[in-house]
Amino acid sequence: MTLERRSLLALGAGLAAGLAEVRPAGATSTADLPQGSQTLRDLTDRLAKAPRRRDFKTVPMILDRPDLWDHEALSEVIAYKGGPRQVWDNTDIGGPWLNLMRNALNNQVWSFKHPDFLAASATHGSANVALYDQAMWDKYQLTKLAGEAFKTNTLIVPKKAAQADAANYQDPAGMFSPENNTIPVLMARGVVFLSCHNAIWEQAGTLIRRDLNPDKLSHDALAAELTNHLIPGVVLTPGAVGTLPELQQAGFHYAK
Repeated sequence: MTLERRSLLALGAGLAAGLAEVRPAGATSTADLPQGSQTLRDLTDRLAKAPRRRDFKTVPMILDRPDLWDHEALSEVIAYKGGPRQVWDNTDIGGPWLNLMRNALNNQVWSFKHPDFLAASATHGSANVALYDQAMWDKYQLTKLAGEAFKTNTLIVPKKAAQADAANYQDPAGMFSPENNTIPVLMARGVVFLSCHNAIWEQAGTLIRRDLNPDKLSHDALAAELTNHLIPGVVLTPGAVGTLPELQQAGFHYAK
């Protein structure tokens, strides 16, 4: 077994063990947030304490009550008063989405001196598959949804560059470089990943149609299991496309 595979299995087990009926996102370190980013730090602390319901047995196609998504956490994001604020419409797991958000974050922090800049990822399409833990990837062969470039969910696995000296932000192979494009690293820098319920529902349906449903779950039960295995820190929304206008109306700049 390769070192990368062992790391993935350990991460998946840890994420699965962290599931609870109604849980906070988990303690989120603010060590990687920019100096002077007090407003962003306050938001990060509130998001870490905001509950995430991950005990669903079934979920409906359309979420019609706030208790069916991460209402408290999403409300905190929408109400954020720091800035600037940018929301990314991310649909392709194999696209440059993590790299683009990292570049935007670097420019806002060091070029334009905006330490309280907030980037949010409105994640749907195949990109949403990256927000499931490795246990779901193994059980449902999610590489068949993500594409052959993703044998496992490498986007949630720490990279060597994450251990580089944070003070050297110009290091071309360092913490803030393309060598460190992962979801946990961006989360630690304040990026909020929003998961799309509509994508979850559609992906559950695809798994059923392709006979990638070992427990023979119903559509609403399989969608619930996927929801329960979103990685810690993710904010579940009733739908990415429907949430985009809420964020734009609140002052978030749209990016694709």
